[in-house]
Amino acid sequence: MMVRQRAVTLLHSLVLIGLVMLLVVSSGLTASAATQQELDDITAQWQTSVHALNDVNCASCHQNNETNEFVASPNHESCQSCHEQSVDTFLLSKHGIRLLEEKSPLTPAMARLPMKHDAMDKQMNCNACHSVHSADTVEASVDACLTCHNDNHSLNYQNSRHAELFAESKELPRPGVGAVSCATCHLPRVVDDRLETPVVHVNHNNTYNLKPQDRMVGDVCMNCHGVEYSYNSIFDPELVEANFDRSPTLEMQTFDLMEAAEARRTGNASD
Repeated sequence: MMVRQRAVTLLHSLVLIGLVMLLVVSSGLTASAATQQELDDITAQWQTSVHALNDVNCASCHQNNETNEFVASPNHESCQSCHEQSVDTFLLSKHGIRLLEEKSPLTPAMARLPMKHDAMDKQMNCNACHSVHSADTVEASVDACLTCHNDNHSLNYQNSRHAELFAESKELPRPGVGAVSCATCHLPRVVDDRLETPVVHVNHNNTYNLKPQDRMVGDVCMNCHGVEYSYNSIFDPELVEANFDRSPTLEMQTFDLMEAAEARRTGNASD
């Protein structure tokens, strides 16, 4: 069995490398466009990816379906052919809206929030967060965000209980159910139950639930926390900046009024 598995893996590798070389040559480019070491690295990344498991190979992204021409740098439209919902919501986000308007991609240099100096020229597209050949969703959940973002809220994530939960499942192929990453809150999961078997999508519109803050509470916080805990956390600017590194101390008067009204309604009010 072991010998057979190794043979299959070797065959896949040879087919992959041959396909890349064929695409490069057929496009009129020279083989020097990619070195053998680069091809080996790409193959190694691809072999353990979810793309490989689903028979998505080089031609799926690097070959034009209509002309069969080689595509050196596939863009979001290539991803959209499979990940339609993800790309559609990404194009509505602050990260992707410029692409929707057919402008140059957003870069951190254009941002109002503090950004990492080394990332100022990084273009916001699918590959900015998702390693193109490994499709690593663990990296995309936190590390990709911190590659650019340099504000206090982002930097303080590492000090939070959320980060501890994420670290516990970081070795898995993808973040575990109990993991809480940047993406958990800013790219929330949406269950589409219109099908016979419900499908979970990721809303890649990173600005969707920022305003109003009640939307973040309903879509994200209350998946784990109670309503009072959630509101007392999300409406405390200092706690938000600290990335929720402690329990909330804010006491919103709204909840006191609601509890008093409920006590009067049930006849349990204390006079």
